[in-house]
Amino acid sequence: MPGIVPTSQPARRPYDERRLAPPRTPQPQPVHTALICVALPAVAVSPASGQLTGQGLDGYYRDGRRILSRCELRAAGGEPLVVQGRLTGADRARFIGTIRRTGERGPDPEIRMERLRCADGTERITFRSSSARPARLPVEIRLGTDLAELGAVAVGLPGPELRAAVHGSGLRWSGPGAHAVLSASPPPQDALASAGLLRWELELPPGGHCTIELRIRLEQDTDDRPGDHGLFGGRRRPRIPGPRTGRAVPRTRGEGPPRPWAAAQLECDDHRADALLAGSLDDLHGLLLRDPAAPGDVYVAGGFPWRCGLAPAEALWAARMLLPLGTRLAAGTLRALARTQHATPGADFGRIPGALRDAGPHAPPSCTGIEATLLFPTVLAEARRWGLPDQETERLLPAAERCLRWLRIAAGSPGARHGGYVPDPGPDGPYRCETQAHAHRAALLGADLLDAIGSRDAAELREWAADLRDRFRTDFWLEDRAGGRPAALRTADGRPLPHLGSAAAHLLDTGLLGGGALAPGLLDAAQTGQLARLLAGPALDSGWGLRGLGAKESGYNPFGHRSGAVRVHETAIAAAGLAAAGHEKAAGALTRGVLDAAESFGHRLPEMYAGEQRTAHDVPVPHPAACRPAAVAAAGAVRILIELAGLRPDVPAGTVAIRPLGSAPLGAMQFTGLSVAEQPFAVRISRLGMGMVEAAADGLQLGS
Repeated sequence: MPGIVPTSQPARRPYDERRLAPPRTPQPQPVHTALICVALPAVAVSPASGQLTGQGLDGYYRDGRRILSRCELRAAGGEPLVVQGRLTGADRARFIGTIRRTGERGPDPEIRMERLRCADGTERITFRSSSARPARLPVEIRLGTDLAELGAVAVGLPGPELRAAVHGSGLRWSGPGAHAVLSASPPPQDALASAGLLRWELELPPGGHCTIELRIRLEQDTDDRPGDHGLFGGRRRPRIPGPRTGRAVPRTRGEGPPRPWAAAQLECDDHRADALLAGSLDDLHGLLLRDPAAPGDVYVAGGFPWRCGLAPAEALWAARMLLPLGTRLAAGTLRALARTQHATPGADFGRIPGALRDAGPHAPPSCTGIEATLLFPTVLAEARRWGLPDQETERLLPAAERCLRWLRIAAGSPGARHGGYVPDPGPDGPYRCETQAHAHRAALLGADLLDAIGSRDAAELREWAADLRDRFRTDFWLEDRAGGRPAALRTADGRPLPHLGSAAAHLLDTGLLGGGALAPGLLDAAQTGQLARLLAGPALDSGWGLRGLGAKESGYNPFGHRSGAVRVHETAIAAAGLAAAGHEKAAGALTRGVLDAAESFGHRLPEMYAGEQRTAHDVPVPHPAACRPAAVAAAGAVRILIELAGLRPDVPAGTVAIRPLGSAPLGAMQFTGLSVAEQPFAVRISRLGMGMVEAAADGLQLGS
């Protein structure tokens, strides 16, 4: 055919060059238009049509492997016309379509199709007839897989499709170290293994229906090792730093770990808030994982597709933000991380390990392990205030003490070369403003913990924190004509960098002490007020949330991980800090911005989205490498909503205070199913910003 057959011979190349294709450049695959069902360690990714074609991230995954990449349905000789595809839960998707048969007249189809797809590897395809006569319906499903690792598929490096073999009532694919087995019910009348094809001849009675159920499961060899399997075009597949979940404890079919939080609900004048809270908690449940070392301990994975396992800092942030729903998630997360803590004497003793993370164009990567180490005592101290049982606090206290010991050694003395600041990631710095905020909060809340056991180290920690405040307010504050700003960091030689971004919001995150009081911050009152004005200004507030780097700063990129993109959890931290500091208007504006963004994402917020300035007709654009669902985004949405109630518990003292925003930015609200002292707690906020407790634990004294 003209245009198909080449008219000239290709240049002859050596045999080896002809065999090996040029390597493809890894790049993130699009996920934000897909329907993603998550019940870790199981995931199903589908396009809106429901037809799995093997393109991009399409497919079923289990324990970090793609166990089915192709599932293409044909009925009556053609593809169904899909009219709707949507998520019905964090782990389920539903596709509705119609089927036209030869000889049908008029515009109205007589057969409709429903596909119910679950992350656990099951799919139910139901055909319903509206015909007054029996209908014969030929159905065929083309199936295939590459058994590729999620880490490779997520960057566009899948493996070759494997050849199937007939197995029982379905098919089986075998690859190095693993096998995927698919069973079908009812059994197909015909199976063509070479094409991965199953066929049925269905008989639909008048007004009746018929269902085909597919189940796909993974079988792994006992000597399987992550990253060591699979060929890639005749070569060994390159090692991709993958989001494998490791030897995760499997979920039973249709069930995951029980939700380690209360069944919270919200009724708000702005009904979008109700949907956001419910959707975020649903996503967090889908991201729950059991610790293989102790299956009773659960934590939240970082997100799909890049961090499907334990991400220490993100797991702790999620646990901290969900404390108003109970302390069980915090306890499980802390126990799991305590088992990873460095226990060998040396410079790293007490530190929690963690990966490096991009920090933008003006600084080297930061260490998530350092952030997690400083978060550990904070989460434990605040969990105690929310009602963590004393025996659980005592069990985790030694690990918190090791974190605090690492903090004091890493910071050194004020007279040391780096001035007593905590370096991140290495001993030579740099010294980031948010790291000092984490360290200051850990010292104050850690001292609060140590007071409970009468330790003399509590006083030393408070003295260190007070000294840090005095030095920070001078060393990290840069005066200018506009009122000044905090430095983003100080270099090893003491030079401050003035770039301002959403990380400065951590300076407003002070932590919860006894009596419902908030810990003092690193900034004084005037500096806090100036930072509040900067956070509320158009350079940082995009209208959808805070930018990672101000729009006027050099290196600003609206799609930059840490140089301009909006990160939901830092916006939530900023909103909570602004509210606590009395800047309710700015806090309300950030809250409404995140709620508006969530609506455009179907109430499933991605980890980050572009920091482009909001206009009347725009919607936020997701970052191509953002996780969705993401633990910190979902937990941040929960935090930003519950913070409007202003709960300040002190369960050891038997009190709880309520300090809602007087501006009531979302109107009247009623929270039910919260948890204080491990007992149900409910609160109502009026349109005038007045709070009233409607349910609380016996003996809990209420304050305002």
